[in-house]
Amino acid sequence: MNWLADFFADPANWAGPDGIPARLAEHLAFSGLALLVAAVIALPLGLWTGHTGRGASALTLAAGAARALPTLGLLVLVVLLTGAGSFAPVLIPLVALAVPPILVNTYEGVRGVDPELRDAAYGMGLRGRQVLLGVLVPVALPLVLLGLRTAAIQVVATATVAAYVGLGGLGRYVIDGLATQDYPRAIGGAVLVAGLALSVQGLSALLSRVAVSPGVSRRRRAR
Repeated sequence: MNWLADFFADPANWAGPDGIPARLAEHLAFSGLALLVAAVIALPLGLWTGHTGRGASALTLAAGAARALPTLGLLVLVVLLTGAGSFAPVLIPLVALAVPPILVNTYEGVRGVDPELRDAAYGMGLRGRQVLLGVLVPVALPLVLLGLRTAAIQVVATATVAAYVGLGGLGRYVIDGLATQDYPRAIGGAVLVAGLALSVQGLSALLSRVAVSPGVSRRRRAR
């Protein structure tokens, strides 16, 4: 506990480009951009595959392969291919980490909608896109948001790897602290990353409660 007090009570850790606010902003920038890119890739693909049923086997194989990729190993490989000093070495492994939970949960959410709801929507004269956006997505939203939440937590926790290629973020405290045997710095950085991940989980859960229709929530609890 004294180590944590030494780190958080030091005014030098709260100001300048190496201060906690600046490092937190960098960490959020890496994480937010990676999550945005992953969502742009995974959400449309998951919705289309879940709605049409096409390519489900390929989706499962691709998601499993992406999950098996070691994030740090992929980071080192990208650095060797592209060079350090840019966002690319960090974004590529973080996007690869975030895509599978978003993709799989979106697919499973859409495919898991009661077939009677689909039939009723088509019976009312709705077309494919209308059925998807007006019926399937609202019912599948809890699982879709769960996939986004899982991806967000994983990305925030793993974005510390940015420090390995000379970029910023909260990982700088962990990497630099271990390298210089400044253990209060390393432990303080780890606590910041854990606290940020817990905050993301809490905010995501709150968003889910606000965004999901009460009727959908009751229907899921009744199952």
